[in-house]
Amino acid sequence: MVTRKEETINARLELPEEVVAARPTIRPERLVKAFGHSCSGIASAWRTEGAFRQEVLAAAVLLPLAAFVPVPLLQRVLLAASVLFVMVVELLNTGIEIAIDRISVEHHPLSKAAKDMGSAAVLFAVLIAIMIWLAIVGPVVAGWASG
Repeated sequence: MVTRKEETINARLELPEEVVAARPTIRPERLVKAFGHSCSGIASAWRTEGAFRQEVLAAAVLLPLAAFVPVPLLQRVLLAASVLFVMVVELLNTGIEIAIDRISVEHHPLSKAAKDMGSAAVLFAVLIAIMIWLAIVGPVVAGWASG
């Protein structure tokens, strides 16, 4: 049932009736459906994006390593988060590229700029991860090397 306040908001926003009728639910089935969409996105990225496959393989090595590096828990979490952050940015970049290609496959300066910026975001995410790993794991390795 739509409240009077919601009716006022919908009218003010001039929302089409089908949008108003398709109100999101908070039922558990929604979470299951959303999880399925997430898995589909990951599978699609795995099938179509070489960079994402490389990042997954790097994560398969780095995440277990992060769990066992002899540093405080918060630093372990930061190591793992930096690896996952690279994957998140890669997925966003891929989404941008796919959306642009869906609009038009012809070359356009704005399309190129958007794709280049997405790529730059991935580069920065990788650099952030490298800095974090060097700052946290570097001293541990240096300590092992010095005996």
